[in-house]
Amino acid sequence: MSALARFLFGRRARLRWIHLILGGALAVPYVLVGSVVVGPLTGSGDVFGSLTLQLTSFAVGLPLAAVTSLFPPTRPLEAGVVRWLCGIEADRLAYGPARTKGEKGRTSAWFTLHLGIGGIVAGMSLAVPPFAAALIALPFVPALRESPLEPSGLFGHGRVLALAPLAGAAMLVALAGCAAGCGALLARWAPVLLGPSAEDRVAAAEARAADLAVRNRLARELHDSVGHALSAVGLQASAARRVLDTDPEFVHEALAAIEETTRRTVGELDAVLGVLRDGDAPGTAPAPTLAADLDGLLRRTRAGGSRVSATVLADRRALPPPVSREAYRIVQEGLSNALRHAGARVAVELRIDVVDDHLRITVENPLGEAGRTPRAPRPGGGHGLRGIADRARLLGGTAEAGGADGVWRLHVRLPLRGPA
Repeated sequence: MSALARFLFGRRARLRWIHLILGGALAVPYVLVGSVVVGPLTGSGDVFGSLTLQLTSFAVGLPLAAVTSLFPPTRPLEAGVVRWLCGIEADRLAYGPARTKGEKGRTSAWFTLHLGIGGIVAGMSLAVPPFAAALIALPFVPALRESPLEPSGLFGHGRVLALAPLAGAAMLVALAGCAAGCGALLARWAPVLLGPSAEDRVAAAEARAADLAVRNRLARELHDSVGHALSAVGLQASAARRVLDTDPEFVHEALAAIEETTRRTVGELDAVLGVLRDGDAPGTAPAPTLAADLDGLLRRTRAGGSRVSATVLADRRALPPPVSREAYRIVQEGLSNALRHAGARVAVELRIDVVDDHLRITVENPLGEAGRTPRAPRPGGGHGLRGIADRARLLGGTAEAGGADGVWRLHVRLPLRGPA
């Protein structure tokens, strides 16, 4: 019983009833236009004085509603109302205007159904409650038994008169059941007639993929630039603290490196945030490249006491710009991982060369005991290697990382030709 009561009088049923009444209200102008056509054809001067002529005017107005539904705002407006009042999930409805013939046909069918069924339910909602209320009050108000509500003495007998309230209540329940059933029917048809087409789903999937690609790009840039800078600053500050009283010259160099690292990182952060706000906004700092910024990266890394030996056998200035940009980030993250996990005092070897039209980047550092790095990865870490793999994959290259023979090795191959 409770489920039936919720179906007939629950919040969702009431909202769908309102949706039907709105459809009836939208149908009124079309009924008026239909009455202008039906009146002269039938020779009647009072179309609304006859129920038959009213229904005829309603039937004439519905095709006009189907034609006007072809206006672009119809589908977005109807989808918004359906989502709010009928309880349909947003991803099951299309909010853009109908473009293809199929979309326009489905929109026209929906609008006609909404106005047609809504007009009938709205008319019943206006006519049935007063009549049902009169039937309920009939045994208790003698004046009503002398009105047209009681034709031919139908309720003159006591037993029949006692059934009038039950008949009135049954009419109200029947009205509620009709409204709830029609509302549920329209709610079931809404995703079919107002739902996204195959083209809409493809466009939405492409938009989500593009958004995810931008977010992943920003995440990689922030992780590689800011993460490396924080690791380098931490190592430089730690090294300077240890020799604060014994090697003032080294402390001076470390503080200068910290200052340069933070200044450069702020510029890179502004560039990334500029992309986040305005796309590739003009005026933002250019992305660092292997050709222009490798020397500075090595200098800042060594300023913290790290022993980094670099062998560069490639002509960095001849690299394609996308390869140069991604290679710089890969080297930056490789050095950051080595120093973060192996410590500032561990020697790191970097080798960059070109073999078979591929730029090869290799970063090596000694492993700790039992084939493990001396420092455990921080909670939530592990994004660096995934970011390197993503960068290599976007350029059509490969990335491998792992420990063997007491050495942790990162090896990346990036093609110098072909689509990036």
